[in-house]
Amino acid sequence: MTVTAELPAGVAPGLESDPALAARWAELVARLADIRRRYPDAALASSLAAEDMVLTHAIYGSALDLEVFTLDTGRLHAETLGVLDAVRERYGRDVTVYRPVAAAVEQHVAEHGAYAFYESVELRKACCQIRKVEPLKRALAGRSAWITGQRRAQSATRGELHLEEDDKTFGLYKFNPLADWSEADVWNLIRALGIPYNPLHDQGYPSIGCEPCTRAIRPGEDLRAGRWWWESSDSKECGLHAGNRVISVVPQRS
Repeated sequence: MTVTAELPAGVAPGLESDPALAARWAELVARLADIRRRYPDAALASSLAAEDMVLTHAIYGSALDLEVFTLDTGRLHAETLGVLDAVRERYGRDVTVYRPVAAAVEQHVAEHGAYAFYESVELRKACCQIRKVEPLKRALAGRSAWITGQRRAQSATRGELHLEEDDKTFGLYKFNPLADWSEADVWNLIRALGIPYNPLHDQGYPSIGCEPCTRAIRPGEDLRAGRWWWESSDSKECGLHAGNRVISVVPQRS
């Protein structure tokens, strides 16, 4: 006799044949709805990668009043920027775009060169600070919480990732609702629901950042091995998630 798990109420079309995935999806929507209840001004910081497209689909598809924004560093792949058009076409909504201060970019390039990030971790992080961290600070200004698509299985720097935490780097609360998801969870859901995604994922790019700083990975490599591939694995964060390597007890908020 075959035992079939009970489908959660209101299961999304496309998930009827996979109760486990349907339950995963229902849990995610519930997590996001709870975030919206607790922190109405929370926003998703989207890299436009697969995980963030799952979260975007959950937010827009469930009519949750949460903003989705992204950071256009000025060096993204054309395919990544194309995801913005795909989102607009699919959901009829625009992702808010934040860009670096042009004068700061020009000054850094004038002083260090256009590809100084290859020379040292310090110069690479200085570039990330201008193109990513400073725009993120503007995007988060005045908010009490933000949401990311980080997962524990992505890299060594994310192995202790909490579902929610106090973000001491930016001084607000932070949610990682996909922290306990696997790569298979993400892609099974994308395929089942027909969620749009960056075509670079089909070309060996599981993690996608700026075009000069990202390459396709080789079989067996860490999912983030293609990010800043010339650096050691323990330095592969850009400053957006500087607190990932700090292990702490997470307070519960209601």
